[in-house]
Amino acid sequence: MQRLKILILGGTTEASALARALAGDVRFEPTLSLAGRTKAPRMPPIPFRIGGFGGVDGLVQYLKGEHVDLLVDATHPFAAQMSRHAAEAARIADVPLLAVCRPAWRSVAGDRWTPVLDMAAAVVALGAAPRRVFLTIGQKELAPFREAPQHAYVIRSVDAPDAEALPPIAEVITARGPFAEADERRLLAGRKIEVIVTKNSGGSATEAKLAAARGLAIPVVMVERPARPEVETVTCAEDALEWLERTHRRIAPSRRGV
Repeated sequence: MQRLKILILGGTTEASALARALAGDVRFEPTLSLAGRTKAPRMPPIPFRIGGFGGVDGLVQYLKGEHVDLLVDATHPFAAQMSRHAAEAARIADVPLLAVCRPAWRSVAGDRWTPVLDMAAAVVALGAAPRRVFLTIGQKELAPFREAPQHAYVIRSVDAPDAEALPPIAEVITARGPFAEADERRLLAGRKIEVIVTKNSGGSATEAKLAAARGLAIPVVMVERPARPEVETVTCAEDALEWLERTHRRIAPSRRGV
């Protein structure tokens, strides 16, 4: 049977689920690429690599040098630059590309959301008066909040941020989702949180904080997603696997010369 080589750009729940689904599948030869931002990533059940490619040119070289048949962009919804690089590299290397992007969260009755375009706008939305702020934005995007030192921040991240990146008044919680709503309510109430700042990542792993905020009437500053390239897109690992199976049925026979 002709095996198709797949490169999965990962780091998300969807990428991990797809890797598990492909493990042991004789039709495919998958490799999962992780950016390396998490110090102790969960090891996938398929071959993997860690680190960047060196821009579009580097990714094109990898796709051609490794004879990759299919590219799956299952990066985080906020990894806009990597998604742009993937789209451009796939076009240049003439490799079919599929994006996996989970649906964004949508506000419901009882939510008190303030949508903003970026972290700088989120800082402005917090206002001038001191507040207790729960930040769940990732450790790489804390710099703008140093410009608002009047607030007391509770920062949750998978890895602890560097001390010099923290605002003056900051408590760090290292934790990895999924989180339960009851636990989130206890955290918000116990820390006397007055406002949450988060990115519209979507998915269920960290959605509980939104339900907890709704129940406690805590406002949420919601950073909206950046624009992504217009490529074929599915919303979950199951649909990505179906796409791979359809593509295998279409491509594999021609690779055998039949």
